[in-house]
Amino acid sequence: MTEQQKKIQELDGKQLYYSFLAGARRIFEHQKILNKINVFPVADADTGTNLASTMRSIMEAIIPTDNLKQTAVAMADAAISGARGNSGIIFAQFLYGFSNEISAEEKLDIRSFAESMKKAVGYAYDAIANPVEGTILTVIKEWAEYLDAFKDRIDDFIKLLIEAYNKALEALAGTTVKLEILAKTHVVDAGAKGFVYFLEGIKDFFTLGQDAVSDIARTAEAEVVGPVDIPHDVITFRYCTEALISGKDLDKKRIFSYLESCGDSLVVAGSNNKLRVHIHTDYPVEIMAQLQRYGNVVYQKVDDMIFQNKVLLERKSDVALLTDSTSDLPQELVDRYQIHVVPLNLNFGDTYYLDRLTINPEKFYQRLERSEIIPTTSQPTSKDFQNKYEYLNTLYENIMGIHLSGALSGTYSNSLISGKEVAERSGKPLQVVDSKVITGGLGLLVIRAARALEEGMSFEELSARVLEWIPKISIRVTVQTLKYIIRTGRVSPMKSFIARMLDLKPVIATDEKGKTFLLNKSFTEQSARRKVVAEVGRTLKKNRIWEYAITHAGNPGTAEFYANEMLRLTGKKPLYFEHASPVLVANTGPGVVCLSLMLE
Repeated sequence: MTEQQKKIQELDGKQLYYSFLAGARRIFEHQKILNKINVFPVADADTGTNLASTMRSIMEAIIPTDNLKQTAVAMADAAISGARGNSGIIFAQFLYGFSNEISAEEKLDIRSFAESMKKAVGYAYDAIANPVEGTILTVIKEWAEYLDAFKDRIDDFIKLLIEAYNKALEALAGTTVKLEILAKTHVVDAGAKGFVYFLEGIKDFFTLGQDAVSDIARTAEAEVVGPVDIPHDVITFRYCTEALISGKDLDKKRIFSYLESCGDSLVVAGSNNKLRVHIHTDYPVEIMAQLQRYGNVVYQKVDDMIFQNKVLLERKSDVALLTDSTSDLPQELVDRYQIHVVPLNLNFGDTYYLDRLTINPEKFYQRLERSEIIPTTSQPTSKDFQNKYEYLNTLYENIMGIHLSGALSGTYSNSLISGKEVAERSGKPLQVVDSKVITGGLGLLVIRAARALEEGMSFEELSARVLEWIPKISIRVTVQTLKYIIRTGRVSPMKSFIARMLDLKPVIATDEKGKTFLLNKSFTEQSARRKVVAEVGRTLKKNRIWEYAITHAGNPGTAEFYANEMLRLTGKKPLYFEHASPVLVANTGPGVVCLSLMLE
C-alpha cells in the first residue's frame, strides 16, 4: 500500500491547500465547457472564466501552513477578495463559512470537517437574496449533507470524499430537473458542474497523489458537449455589476436592503470588514456611488450581459477584437462590430471608478471642475487582462488586442504580458498591438480592423495590415487651459510659468513612438483650431482620407467647428462624434477637443 492509499483521518493546512489546487486545476481545464453551458441566471458564457478567476485569486494570494485554521482563513479571505461572477461569489462565501466555523486546531478530523461544511452551507444561502434550487447551491448542500450524515460511519477521509463525490454527481444530474431553463436546454447548471469538477480534482489528489493529478491536469482534454440550444429569453437587467467593499463594521443588512430593489441575482458575501457584492442591474453608476457611502469600494467589475449574449449566440467573426476605454468608441459601434472593451481606472482620492462604466464622462467633467482633489488614472491590471483573454479564448479562435500608446500608459504592456501567457497555454494565435495613439485615433484603428474582418480578411493578413495602418493615423488635440496638464507635472516648472503668464492654447499631437508633443500654440482657442484645420487641409490635398472621428470634453462648440470644416474638406461626416474618455480628460482638463483622422 502506497502512502497515498493509507487511511487519512485528519487534515492539516497544507493538505487542504494542495487538494484545493488540484480541484482548481480541473476548473481551469474545463473553462470552455462551463462557459458553453452557462444559461442560468443569464446566458452570458462566463461561468467557467469567473470560477477559474476565483480559484486563481486563492492560489496566487497565500502560502499554506500546517495549521488548518490559518490556511482556511487565508484562503477564504483571498476568495472573497478575488471572487467573480454569481457562482464564484457563492463559492467564496461557502469557503468563508467553512473557515469561520472550524476551530483553531492545527488539524481537522472527519467529524469536525463534516460539521463545519454543513454549517458553511447556511452562509452561502444567507448571502443570496433569492436562493434558487437546481444551482451550485443545491449541489453544495447535498454534498455537505452527505458528509454530515456519514461522518460517524466512515473513518477515512479518502473513502468519505469518494462517496460524497458520487452524491454530488447525482445532485448535479438533478439540476436539469429542478430548473426549467436547464430542462429546455438539456444541460446541467454550469456553476454546479464547476463545483463537481472541483470535487473531482480533490478526490483524485487523495486517491492518485499530487503528481498524478498534475499530469492529468496538463493532458486532460475537454469533454465533448453538443450544441446548446439557448432560448432567446429577455435579459431583465443589462449589467452584471460587482464590487469589493472594505471598512470597519460594514452593515451587510443595510447594503442588502438598498440593493434588493436595484436589480436581481443579488449576492452579498463576506465579513464585517470585507464584503463582495454581485447584482444584475441597469444602474451600475448609481449603485457604485451609493456603495461608496457604506465603505471603501476597492474593486469594481461591470459586464454587459446583453453584449455577451449576442457574442455567444450571434458571433460575427472567429477573431475577437479587444481594445480599452480610451478608444472613446460609442456603444453603437461597440455593439455593431462586437468589440470587447477593457476599462481603465480613475481615482478621486480613495474613490475608485471604472472609466465609462461606473462614472460617465459628463459627471466626471463636472466633478473635475469643482474638485480640489487631483484625479489619478491607472491601467487595467495583468489579472484584468488575463480574465478577459481567458474568456475570449473560450469563444474565439484568434484574438487581437489594440491599445492606446504604450509610451503613455502601461495598458499595452499588461495586455501583452497576459496575452502571451494565455496564448502559450491555449496554443491559439493572439496578437497585442500598440496603436501609438489615443482617443479617436485608437478608435479608428479598431474600427478599420473590424471592417476588414467583416469583409473577410484573415487573422494572419490583418496582423500585418494593422501595423501598416498605424502610421496613417494623426491626432490633433486642442486644450482650453494648461492648468490640468501643469498640475500633473507633465510640463516643466519654467514652461508652466510662461504658459500661465501668456495663457497659451496648445495643440498636442503624438509622434511615431506614441509620445505626445506640442505641435503648435496660440493665444486663443479660435486661432489654435484654425491652425489645425489649415494643417489638415494641406495634408488632404496630397492624401485621401479613410475616416475621421471627433471627441471632446464638454466643448461642443469647437467640436462642431471641426465637424463642419471637415465636412467642407472631405464631404464626409465623422465616423463618430463622442465624449472624450475621463482618463484623457483627467490629464488635459475639460474643454479638450481631439480631431483624429486616418488616411487610406
